[in-house]
Amino acid sequence: MTRKYNFSAGPAGLPSEVLLQAQEELLDWHGKGLSIMEMSHRSKEFVSVAEAAEQDLRDLMGIGSDYKVLFLQGGATSQFSMIPMNLLRGKTTADYINTGIWSKKAIQEASRYCDVRIAASSEGNGFTAVPSQSELELNAEAAYLHYTPNETIGGLEFDYVPQSGDVPLVADLSSTILSREIDVNQFGLIYAGAQKNIGPAGLTVVIVREDLLGDVVAGTPTMFDYKVHADAESMCNTPPTYGWYLAGLVFKWLKAQGGVAAIQAANQRKQEKLYAAIDASDFYANPMASANRSWMNVPFTLADDALDKLFLEQAEESGLLNLKGHRSVGGMRASIYNAVPEEAVDALIAFMQQFEKQHA
Repeated sequence: MTRKYNFSAGPAGLPSEVLLQAQEELLDWHGKGLSIMEMSHRSKEFVSVAEAAEQDLRDLMGIGSDYKVLFLQGGATSQFSMIPMNLLRGKTTADYINTGIWSKKAIQEASRYCDVRIAASSEGNGFTAVPSQSELELNAEAAYLHYTPNETIGGLEFDYVPQSGDVPLVADLSSTILSREIDVNQFGLIYAGAQKNIGPAGLTVVIVREDLLGDVVAGTPTMFDYKVHADAESMCNTPPTYGWYLAGLVFKWLKAQGGVAAIQAANQRKQEKLYAAIDASDFYANPMASANRSWMNVPFTLADDALDKLFLEQAEESGLLNLKGHRSVGGMRASIYNAVPEEAVDALIAFMQQFEKQHA
C-alpha cells in the first residue's frame, strides 16, 4: 500500500513510524498476549504507559511540577464549559479575545456561566489580523483571559502571547501544541484536542496550574471538575486508553526527531515555502495579514473558484488528500501539522504550479 499525503485539518495524519509500531503491537503488546486496548487501565502495564506519556510531554514542553497534566475525554469543545466551571472561582466575569469561529464557540458556551467581556475582536477586519497587545481592553477583576492562538478554520494565528498580568491566561492550543516552543509558565491553563498534533480523536490534554484547582461553580458535574481528574491521575473513570497510548508513541517520536525545537524548524520551513509559492502567484491568494498567517493551517483561494472542484479532483489523483477548505470559508486549506513531512509540502507546491500553468 502506498501512503498518500494527508492535509486534513483533523482528525489529522499521524507519523508513519507511530502507525507501524502500533500495528506491530496491536495483537500482542510487549509479549503480554493481548492488545493494549484490551488491558485494564489500572494494570501496572497500562499505568507504565500512561506515566511515560505524561513524563515525555512534560519533557517536551518543559512543564513544571506546579502544573497538572490531564488526559481527558470530551474533546476541546467540552473545555469551553469546563474552563468557566473551574476557573471562575467566585468571580462573575471573564475576558475573551474573539478571532474567529472557535473563539466564538468558546464565548458562546462561557456565556452560560458568567459575564463574558470581549477584550478585543478581529471581526472589524474580517478576521484577517489579530488584535495587538495595545488593543486589548483587559479587566483586572476577570477570572481569566481566554484566547485561541490559532484559528484552524480561518488560518489566523497570534504572533505573540497576550500579557494578562495577574489574570490567568487560558489558551486553546488544539492546533499548535508541540509545533513550536512555548513557555508554559505564561499560562494558567492550556487545553488541546489530540487529533491534530498529539494523536487520534477522542483524547484531550489539559495542562493546568495547580493553584487554580478545587473551587468549582456550584452544581458542576463530578466529571467536569479538574481536581477530581488531577487527584485520580486522569483515571477516575476509564480513560481513552488507546488514544493515550498512541499519544505516548507520538511524544516518543517527537523526542526522536530532536524535540520541539527541531519540529519548530521543520514547521517554519514548511509554512514559509508554501506561503512563498502562494505569494509568487497571481492564481492563488491567502487573505491573512502576513504576521498572522497560521503555520499549521494554510487556506488559499483560486483566482477562478469555478476551478475548485477540478483542483481537488486532480490533487487527489496526485495523492494529495483533504485539501478542501472548511464549508464556512470555501477555497482550499492545507493543514501541515507535525506529522506532515516536508516532502508533502514540496509535492503540493509542485502540483499547484503545474495546475496554474494548465489553467491560468
